[in-house]
Amino acid sequence: MSTPRRRRNDGILSEPIDLDGPKRPRDRHPVVPARPGLVVKQRGTPITGTVIGFVNGVLQVRDRQGFEHRMRLLTGGFEVDGQVVTLVEPRGPAAPATGGAAQRTASGSIAVPKAPAQVARASRILVEGVHDAELVEKVWGDDLRVEGVVVQQLEGADHLDEVVRSFGPRPGRRLGILLDHLVDGSKETRIAAAVQHPDVLVTGHPFVDVWQAVKPSVLGIGAWPDVPRGEPWKEGVIRRLGANVEPWQFWKQLLGKVSTWTDLEPPLIGAVEQLIDFVTEPPGA
Repeated sequence: MSTPRRRRNDGILSEPIDLDGPKRPRDRHPVVPARPGLVVKQRGTPITGTVIGFVNGVLQVRDRQGFEHRMRLLTGGFEVDGQVVTLVEPRGPAAPATGGAAQRTASGSIAVPKAPAQVARASRILVEGVHDAELVEKVWGDDLRVEGVVVQQLEGADHLDEVVRSFGPRPGRRLGILLDHLVDGSKETRIAAAVQHPDVLVTGHPFVDVWQAVKPSVLGIGAWPDVPRGEPWKEGVIRRLGANVEPWQFWKQLLGKVSTWTDLEPPLIGAVEQLIDFVTEPPGA
């Protein structure tokens, strides 16, 4: 696979890792230490349960049926006694039990202040195109710089098998791949099914284009317009919204309205979080 062209301020899209990311937003929700026994509800899901503890920084919750769930600590991601809160680990300098709120990245993770530059991992995350890469950078860029994970573009998924063979995945050199339109019967689903390797994870979202992974409310609309099959989707959306702009101009406006993970649809959030966990998992874990 050819090396993507470098641009100024590419951030996670190029090497070396750029630590000059956007200023980190501050948590506007009450910060609550997630102590064992605390009853919490995960927002956006029906899961309510009792905190068990933490494993490698991941919250463990047991629901009312006795099933255990692993949950990331996202900004405003939980409710306690009906109040929206941000849960933090009970101990540690980044998660104070009392006092001011810890800084958060746009993805809702606890920010690591003054983190030293990380040498890029051998593992990589691949996305289909520049819009996917820019959206991942906007929301998860701070997290990926801390982890030393580089995101590269596939420029389409048709040659995915060739890309995987060329990369040479192995333990410690994993490949995470994010695809659009990963639904039953789609071309992308057939391509993903053909990739069988223990050090490669292919996941994605059900939307025709990553634009749809941004909540329509960000634009002040109730839903993305329906575009008939066979009509170019981006152009069809722009036309139905009455915007007199080119697709690249519309995307820049849309991306500019995205500030945190809460502006995105859950399927994309889950897919990216899964890929980050996969490529950063220590060999043999």
